Amino acid sequence: MRILHTSDWHLGRSFHGVGMLDAQRSFIDQLVACVREKTVDVVLIAGDVYDRALPGVDVVGLLDDALVRLTGAGAQVLLTSGNHDSAIRLGFASRLLERGGVHLRTRLAELDKPLVLPLGDGTGDGAGDGTGAGTDPVLAIYGIPWLEPRLVAEQLGVETASHFEVTRAATERIREDLRRRRASGTVHSIVLAHTFASGGIGSDSERDLSIGGVGAVPLDLFEGFSYTALGHLHGRQSLNAEVRYSGSPLAYSFSEAKHLKGSWLIDVGPSGVTAVTDVLWDAPRKLAVFRGRLAELLGSEEYGWAEDAYCQITLTDAQRPAQAMERLRARFPDTLVLGFDPEGSVAAAKTSYSSRLAEAADDLSVCCGFLDHVTGRLPDESERAALSFALDNVRLQEVSL
Repeated sequence: MRILHTSDWHLGRSFHGVGMLDAQRSFIDQLVACVREKTVDVVLIAGDVYDRALPGVDVVGLLDDALVRLTGAGAQVLLTSGNHDSAIRLGFASRLLERGGVHLRTRLAELDKPLVLPLGDGTGDGAGDGTGAGTDPVLAIYGIPWLEPRLVAEQLGVETASHFEVTRAATERIREDLRRRRASGTVHSIVLAHTFASGGIGSDSERDLSIGGVGAVPLDLFEGFSYTALGHLHGRQSLNAEVRYSGSPLAYSFSEAKHLKGSWLIDVGPSGVTAVTDVLWDAPRKLAVFRGRLAELLGSEEYGWAEDAYCQITLTDAQRPAQAMERLRARFPDTLVLGFDPEGSVAAAKTSYSSRLAEAADDLSVCCGFLDHVTGRLPDESERAALSFALDNVRLQEVSL
């Protein structure tokens, strides 16, 4: 049995104002090709399938196309809802979709109802009957939907509405179901969960889960499962041999510029998990994060590789250059974020703007001081002349009145 662990597709998301549907279609193409090439039996999506609770029509169409193509390639799909999804909308028609090989786990009542698959050669009595009975071992895949502590604590029978308590109660329900099934045979287990587990490394593109309780849950809540497929953090990482994040298939913030985006391929046999290997996705666009003085960035060959990348640039000129974004985009057309961090800045030593305003000798000094305060540089001769001309026109208007 071969399982592919993915999560955090965030279909419909934009990257600093740039739509990503084409990039997400490219990922879907790679995913379907991987399923065919690697003979994947089940694709897991551990939450945040969509980026928002009310996805656009074209976004819903992209997920529909992905599910049709994945099942057409021979894989079943099991997906859970994440904190970005609407569990009710994502779970629509779940019983009907299950007939086509798409298994949705978006409701609390379904978290201890696994997808059960045979792992043996099929010769044992009762193999794959959903109970674990017979001599052939089975694999039970459980999906824990995103659990908002304040909404599910009472249903799970816990007194404290925290991420730890609701996750503990959810995993205990799964363990109870496993104990029942294992009384009749060998059952290996995979659990999907969308949460922030202790030891995980986050990035700037994830929504904080700590509102309503302590955000991180300890890894020992997942002890005893053959493999735990986590979602929420966007960096692919292993917390231990059995607990991993697949990360998002695409970068959704510049903090992910150094991520290698991919998934985990899990091989499961009659004895349990036999191998976990990585699968990498090609990024349609590179991300570039760099800093320096404007003249250096525009003239140096060192930055030639970033000319077709999405760029986050920090200028370190002592004074903020005029028309900085326009000049940068002449070489780096997809500069999306521009910051300023002057080297040797004496801004901290400057008097307050109100003090400088009180010391201004005339109206022109006030205007020049404002430009310096906002941009970090004094006006050049042409700008000073333009300000003077504007002030003269204002005075003439006042006289005419």
